[in-house]
Amino acid sequence: MDKNFQKEEFTEVIKFTPPLYKQRYQFVKDLVEKYKPKKVADLGCADCRLLWMLKFCRCIEVLAGLDTCASVMKEKMHMLSPLPIDYLQPSERSLTVTLHQGSVAHKDPCMLGFDLVTCIELIEHLEESELKKFPEVVFGFMAPSMVVISTPNSEFNPLLPGVTLHRHPDHKFEWTQAQFQSWALETAKCYDYSVEFTGVGHPPTGMENVGFCTQIGVFFRKYPQTGESVQSEKPTEAVYKTVFKAVYPSLKDEKFLQNAVVNEVIFVAQNIKHHLMSKHEEYDDDPERESRFQPSVDYFSDYLRKLVVDQTMEPFVKGNEVYIPLVTIFSFPKVNRLCGTFEKLCKLIAGKVTLSSDGSAVVFNTEYE
Repeated sequence: MDKNFQKEEFTEVIKFTPPLYKQRYQFVKDLVEKYKPKKVADLGCADCRLLWMLKFCRCIEVLAGLDTCASVMKEKMHMLSPLPIDYLQPSERSLTVTLHQGSVAHKDPCMLGFDLVTCIELIEHLEESELKKFPEVVFGFMAPSMVVISTPNSEFNPLLPGVTLHRHPDHKFEWTQAQFQSWALETAKCYDYSVEFTGVGHPPTGMENVGFCTQIGVFFRKYPQTGESVQSEKPTEAVYKTVFKAVYPSLKDEKFLQNAVVNEVIFVAQNIKHHLMSKHEEYDDDPERESRFQPSVDYFSDYLRKLVVDQTMEPFVKGNEVYIPLVTIFSFPKVNRLCGTFEKLCKLIAGKVTLSSDGSAVVFNTEYE
């Protein structure tokens, strides 16, 4: 069969599932889940879809995007803002998301200190002068532990319908596998990185030599960067313009932690109160009698029964007041996890919850809900 006819035949049936851009983003996400970087920068972030996907990775505490086009970022940056649920249920991790307008050919101190830098379908958009400066900015100045660079594989183009020269009119070039690997290996050697080659978008069966539709280089820094080398390269002025910044509510912030602890303490104490009062009603004929906690079949009562090992942990009703010892409340897993120590619990709820005179128990008046 004629080779040209073969390519035309394949062109009609090639379809990537999921779409190629999603495969590229998933590749990055898989790397993040494997290596757990805390700080990630996406160069050429465009519509911020990769950043949006990465903000759900619990290991990441800092996300930054860089692009030359501020209008594209501003159109989609709302996706990176905290949602109401983020304030109602703050995460245990901190997360800051920032978008900058600028060029990858320029150095800015805001891009220092990242663990992972991604350049997804970026380099083919660079002018020759920018491409020459790109390695020094990313590998020399930023010097992250990992860099991921993806770019079109021009050898795959004949299999794509409608592609004559380049896949996009803004592409300044598209490399073959040999050209990309030559550039990547030279760059890695120059800046003390190693590089592994892979890709997404498999070729049709029988045409494996064409390679992936998108070729990817994953760079790993061989030696840790010293603080002195970073400082010596640091420019005196910022050159990027910040167009967006969002700081997510976090339990690492004392005010959000306090709110979470107070809410959980009240929730636990109210539940104990309701179970205790349901038993106390059995003894209404003797108002002077102090009703001690009696276990029932539900979760709270059953859990409390396991907790109560001495009378100091035992909730009780006295007159028209219900007393729930803080020791008991602290023993509940979520309260314990949030506070860490009993002293921290006492500090966080001070002045926010009604306590007994000696500060050892939460107090509710039975006449009020």
